[in-house]
Amino acid sequence: MESADSARSSFELQAAFEKDGMRFYSVDQQPFSIHGVFKENGRYRRIPEAVAKTVSEGVYGLHANTAGGRVRFKINSGRVAIIAKMPQIGKMPHFAFTGSCGFDLYSKENGSVFYRGTFIPPVDIADGFESVLQLPDDSVRDITINFPLYSGVSDLLIGVEMGAALEKSDSYKITRPVVYYGSSITQGGCASRPGNSYQSILSRVFDCDYINLGFSGNARAEDEIADYIKGLEMSVFVYDYDHNAPTTEHLEKTHEKMFLKVREHNPKLPIILMSRPKYYLNREEEKRLEIIKNTYHNALARGDGNVYLIDGRTLMEIAKDDGTVDGCHPNDLGFFSMAGALKKVLEKVLPR
Repeated sequence: MESADSARSSFELQAAFEKDGMRFYSVDQQPFSIHGVFKENGRYRRIPEAVAKTVSEGVYGLHANTAGGRVRFKINSGRVAIIAKMPQIGKMPHFAFTGSCGFDLYSKENGSVFYRGTFIPPVDIADGFESVLQLPDDSVRDITINFPLYSGVSDLLIGVEMGAALEKSDSYKITRPVVYYGSSITQGGCASRPGNSYQSILSRVFDCDYINLGFSGNARAEDEIADYIKGLEMSVFVYDYDHNAPTTEHLEKTHEKMFLKVREHNPKLPIILMSRPKYYLNREEEKRLEIIKNTYHNALARGDGNVYLIDGRTLMEIAKDDGTVDGCHPNDLGFFSMAGALKKVLEKVLPR
């Protein structure tokens, strides 16, 4: 680990201020690396603001929710603190604050990844919060802090102990991200904390970058979002908006259309189709599943060898009916079950 002085010789690292024996830095500078979101017009966003405006009013309202956002760095500090400025706070009766507006921290040590705690927001959170976590010691650790799933963040400061050295995190083993598109479930509702969303679980399993394009109630396979997604650089595309299609007719009209648009632009890209994660289906849900299966079987009939299907029963195989908070949105067990089903397919298709 470099000393603080030698680290500053390789990049310009400016402390914002010092407080309680800790020095705070903005994550918008080196050596911090931001993943899954980017800074635009003073806020972290998942898609460009101009694109969000063309898709729908709902997507525009959600695109600056920071689901899938992460900051990574390497540190030898026994404590890590955050100061978050948050212009939008997601407060819902069925969703833990630790998931909707909290941050959590993982560390990589000797090749293994450990959950080290959650930066827990106060119940009366209004426009951000401060929090500190105690690590086991001041050994060198590769840190990942996950951003909130259903809130907006305009600024994030990281605090480390005085004299601690900051360095750039090791790169992901798979740097080309997996892109996930879908509903509130895709966005992460209702994981108890960001690291328990199924995408975050899989990112740790495969050491893989990802982008979360889940839009609660507003993923409807619009042409504008399909055009944006098809142009992204990605290793895999995971595609699930069953819950947000307002009718079976809408799903039938748009599902294969979006698939073909992405496939035409990315002829060799692995594409995973998923239906809503539910173990027992009613009649309408069975009809929706058949529509998604048709997209899959039509692709196979065209000779597409890189399309995969995971149905909702498979996704919830471990959790079954105990996997949600409200009959729809997964709890942590539900997301664990989903991650297990996806893992089996990603093992086959992710670049090695």
